[in-house]
Amino acid sequence: MDDEVTAKNDSATMPKVAVTAVVGRNDSATMPKVAVTAVVGRTNAGKSTLVNSLVGEKVSIVSPVEQTTRNTIRGIVADPRGQIVLLDTPGLHRAVGNLGRILNRMARRSAAGADVLCVVFDASELPQMEDDGWMRRVAHERPEKVLFVLNKADKSPFFDQEFRDAWKEAVEAVAAEARERGEETDQVGVPEPVWVKAISTTEGGANAVLDALFGMAEEGEPLFPDDIATDYPRRLAIADAIREKFLASLHQEVPHELGILVKSIDESKGRWSVKADVLVNRPSQRPIVIGRGAENIKRVRKAAEREIGEMFGVKVALELWVRVVPGWMKNDRLLVEMGYMGGEI
Repeated sequence: MDDEVTAKNDSATMPKVAVTAVVGRNDSATMPKVAVTAVVGRTNAGKSTLVNSLVGEKVSIVSPVEQTTRNTIRGIVADPRGQIVLLDTPGLHRAVGNLGRILNRMARRSAAGADVLCVVFDASELPQMEDDGWMRRVAHERPEKVLFVLNKADKSPFFDQEFRDAWKEAVEAVAAEARERGEETDQVGVPEPVWVKAISTTEGGANAVLDALFGMAEEGEPLFPDDIATDYPRRLAIADAIREKFLASLHQEVPHELGILVKSIDESKGRWSVKADVLVNRPSQRPIVIGRGAENIKRVRKAAEREIGEMFGVKVALELWVRVVPGWMKNDRLLVEMGYMGGEI
């Protein structure tokens, strides 16, 4: 039950699930277009917000805190033109410990297997080291279809030209490194990315991104039914919803060392009863997570119950238990159980 897709269900025995309102399949003689798109970039560039905006509903956790997304999430956009499958990947960052290395590896693997590489930049800031890293990777590997999204176009200043200049410098740097190795290089052979500006937080602010993606898509059969918004496993979606509420309440105090492990989902009583462990690294973090008089954990529980209920169209009773597990981010068994290692240690 945990890994079933989020889809419409008219059965009397199954709960209704919130899905994106979509326009039906294109019934003309023209084949619909399809593209699997890896949405990548540095942490906090706005990738998850962009994915949610394109899908039309919340399928990915959003927070101003870095390293928010910890799994590769599929968001599915159905449109008269066809279907775009979005892989919202963890943001690249300086890896610390097993979890950090896993997140970076997940981002790179997702990018390698996609039809289109969509690199999201926070253009309200000057290009950062991670931005340069993605540009150099594109210049080195030369994927055929690349979209560079300059996000947060409503901000001032907005560093449009600086990112375009950084791309040229990345191409030149990769070529120079190749020459130093004695390799023949052809800078002209590096495909020029498609550049678009986006405001992923506003209605219609991502339309240029969607238009560009369909411009790169190829004709083919849809990969998913039109009434599916995401195939993200239920257990992981619930864990993300809980963690998002903690991120909002704790700000920078604990978030990077906080994990959620959903232990059980009981649907037998007309509403879902969910039990989850909240993992922290040190005993001193436990009272911060709980809050004085258990105020914080109560607030998080209520907010998460509402969020999960809206996601799946059910009543939810949530139990949260805070556990001190030193080094949980380096514990392979726990990381597998939490969905970060694809079931393999």
